Amino acid sequence: MPVNEIIEKGVDKMKKTVAATQREFSGIRTGRANPMILDSINAEYYGTPTPIRQLANVAVQEGHTLVITPYDKTIIAGIEKAIMKSDIGITPSNDGNVIRLMFPQPTEERRKELVKEIKKISEDAKVAVRNIRREMTDALKKMEKDE
Repeated sequence: MPVNEIIEKGVDKMKKTVAATQREFSGIRTGRANPMILDSINAEYYGTPTPIRQLANVAVQEGHTLVITPYDKTIIAGIEKAIMKSDIGITPSNDGNVIRLMFPQPTEERRKELVKEIKKISEDAKVAVRNIRREMTDALKKMEKDE
C-alpha cells in the first residue's frame, strides 16, 4: 500500500471522527434553542417516518424557544407525538397552528453535568484520533520494515 494511500485513509478517518464529535456536541442541550436538536427526530407522515425539518419550518424565537410551523396543519399532532417520544426532554406546546419548544436555562447542577458530558465526548474523540494516528504510524513503520 503506497504511503499516500495510508495517509489519505487516516486523514479520512480523522475527519469522520471530528464530524461525529460535532454531531454529538450539537445534540447537547445548553439552554439555547438549536434547530439541530430535531435532526434525529422523525414524525409519521402518511405512514412513512419523515424528518421534522422536511415537514415544517423550524425557527428560533427569542433565543430559547423553537417554533415549528408545519407545512401541512394535519401533521401537527404527529410532530408533537414524535417530539414527546424522543429523548430531548422538552414537552411541546401546541396551539393548533404551531408547536413551541421552550428551552429552560440550565441549573448550576445541570451545567456541571454538561461540562462532564462535554469533557467525556471530547476525550473520546481525542482517543479515537490518537488511535488512528498510531495505526497510520504502525502501517508506515511496517511498510518501511518490509522494504
